[in-house]
Amino acid sequence: MANMGARLILRQKDTFPDGTIREMIIWELPEPMPGSAHRYKYRFFFGLPGRRLIGYDNERGKGDHRHIGASEQAYRFTDPKGLVRDFYRDIARWRQRPDADHLG
Repeated sequence: MANMGARLILRQKDTFPDGTIREMIIWELPEPMPGSAHRYKYRFFFGLPGRRLIGYDNERGKGDHRHIGASEQAYRFTDPKGLVRDFYRDIARWRQRPDADHLG
């Protein structure tokens, strides 16, 4: 992606004591990709190795969406700051679930 004139604006990966991983990557593109009205490409992951619990991304042609457990739903992207805020909010909600002791 870097060879397309994209600019990395966020790359962060954290591993927590319970084994969960939070990874956030955002690129600013020279122009919107098919399916998105904005110039950002992003991929956010929260889960265990090999097991996504929460994810946000915008695949080419598919547009902005998020994954919460096994469900996939459209996501309304506003800006990178709002994206991070919404992702953190979903992680906090997931961790408050009664069944979150086993993270599944």
